[in-house]
Amino acid sequence: MKTRFLLLPCLLAATPSFAQSAQSTTGLERVADGDDEIVVTANREARPVDTVGQAVTVLDTATIETRQAVVVSDLLRQTPGVTVTRNGGIGTTTSVNIRGADSDQTVALIDGVKLNDPSSPGGGFNFGNLLIGNIARIEVLRGAQSVLWGSQAIGGVVNLITRQPTEELAINARAEGGSFGTGQAFANVSGKSGAVSASLGGGFFTTDGISAYAPGREKDGYRNYGANGSVAVALADNVSVDVRGFYSNGRTEIDGFPAPTFSFGDTREVGNAEQWTGYTGLNAALFDGRFRNRIGYAHTSSNRTNTDPDGTPTETFRGKGRNDRLDYQGSFDVTDAVFATFGVEREVSRFTTASFGGPATTGRARLFGVYGQLAVTPIENLTLTGGVRHDDHNVFGGATVFSGSGVWSPNGGNTLLRASYSEGFKAPTLYQLQSEYGNALLTPERSHGWDAGITQRGLDGAVEASATWFDRTSKDLIAFISCPANGTGICAGRPFGTYDNIQRAEAKGLEFALKLKPVEAFTVAAAYTYLDAQNRSAGTANFGRKLQRRPADSLTVNADYRWAFGLSTGATVTMVGDSFDNASNTRRLDGYVLTDLRAALPITERVEVYGRVENLFDERYQTIFQYGTPGRAAYGGVRVRY
Repeated sequence: MKTRFLLLPCLLAATPSFAQSAQSTTGLERVADGDDEIVVTANREARPVDTVGQAVTVLDTATIETRQAVVVSDLLRQTPGVTVTRNGGIGTTTSVNIRGADSDQTVALIDGVKLNDPSSPGGGFNFGNLLIGNIARIEVLRGAQSVLWGSQAIGGVVNLITRQPTEELAINARAEGGSFGTGQAFANVSGKSGAVSASLGGGFFTTDGISAYAPGREKDGYRNYGANGSVAVALADNVSVDVRGFYSNGRTEIDGFPAPTFSFGDTREVGNAEQWTGYTGLNAALFDGRFRNRIGYAHTSSNRTNTDPDGTPTETFRGKGRNDRLDYQGSFDVTDAVFATFGVEREVSRFTTASFGGPATTGRARLFGVYGQLAVTPIENLTLTGGVRHDDHNVFGGATVFSGSGVWSPNGGNTLLRASYSEGFKAPTLYQLQSEYGNALLTPERSHGWDAGITQRGLDGAVEASATWFDRTSKDLIAFISCPANGTGICAGRPFGTYDNIQRAEAKGLEFALKLKPVEAFTVAAAYTYLDAQNRSAGTANFGRKLQRRPADSLTVNADYRWAFGLSTGATVTMVGDSFDNASNTRRLDGYVLTDLRAALPITERVEVYGRVENLFDERYQTIFQYGTPGRAAYGGVRVRY
């Protein structure tokens, strides 16, 4: 409330201007249809990528449409430093690991709103229900980012931006169908009338799917429908109001462990997941647009149920989670060479869970954070950035993190040298603190690490290559431990076990990216990752072993060519090395190679037909032991733009 009173005299003194931060709708418009020369995630505001010291990858609208992916995770696995695992076909639980960090240590954002599910044990975001839909841009920021993004940002941040309002009326729609009884249709309309600009969209996806249990014969289907919306109202030249929302409702058929053997196999169990995300904010640009302010309220809620018609009781799980966030963010161009970002956030989380008809477990926690970051350009082509954040949690107390980075070009942008040091933290989840297995004495998971890299451009933009080495140590990682029947200390009253800060891990490796455009019609993009992720929990049986499901090598190559008569053809080859399915490294997952082909042909200026073949050579592989993956599949569709 104090912030509002502080802003009031500033608003009265402000001169008319309209420059908004990237988390406002107007700011998101600047980047939604842009290229990779400007990024918003690293500074919470649109800034030139050449002034960012961290490693970041941008998938713009053209790239997303060209590659024809259905789910966000299929695009993410094509970026450096990212690995993806999935419990079966589309719609099943999907984990995204950045630089070897746990999936629960990845922050997911959609239109500037932080996503997570307080009702899940790890508190992370399940990418399984996240379809491409009307997403227009994806930014992947690698390395710990807790100074600006708070808890969970140990591995990195995935920022998703939907189609935003446009000056003129714009309609985008597509429909497609294909293998496994799959069909989808999505549409979005945007435009501006007077002081109001808006973008509204929605869509539907359905598939008969494959068996989640790899040897099984019963198909496990998936259905999802969702909607997105973004509205901005200009109250004055320098003041605006935003309202944004995102909705997803998914139904996933899953396999489990049926009686009487309770071994993995086909079941008729179904999981339903509903998620709401909403945001409203007030933006004010002061002092000729140099001082940009935003006060916002964000709400996310999730509602999940699992039911098994053959079980007793039929409802096997129910979980509800809710986050409410109030925040203020300021961005100030102090001078042409000094840029500051600062803010205050207050988050209240709640959860309720119940399993197999048992009593419900509920919990609540409050997290209050203050952060500040300063970027300075002391000389041309050199930018230095430093930041600090402190969070106060009503259960475990406080956590403070620091970060620093630098980027320098000795030759006007052809060569970029980058380096960064960053710290991250992840607050214990409500389930880990307050469930029947909870431990109120838990402290945050913490990490510190560094990276250094080089980007080289040449031949007037025809070639761009980058390489980054990273090294991160994570400590106080939370794991479930078994307890004796008459345990003492943290095991008191926890005969079935509890959580404790007992683990430590290290991850280091190399990320390499290459972009080639020898002629205007031909592009090649490659991404390679070498990863060495180890368990460093001293005194445990798994000390020195590889972290599970973290392949040491992964490579993706995309090649696309546009023919003179308009036809576009392309291919994606993804190679993933061996990994281990379990922490003891006794069960190996073989590496695999996937080849996808695609084509698109404009019929008119506004209508395009397209098609693709996925897993061309029908590769049989698993990302999780005994969980199925799709074989060869073909799809075709039509895209309309107006």
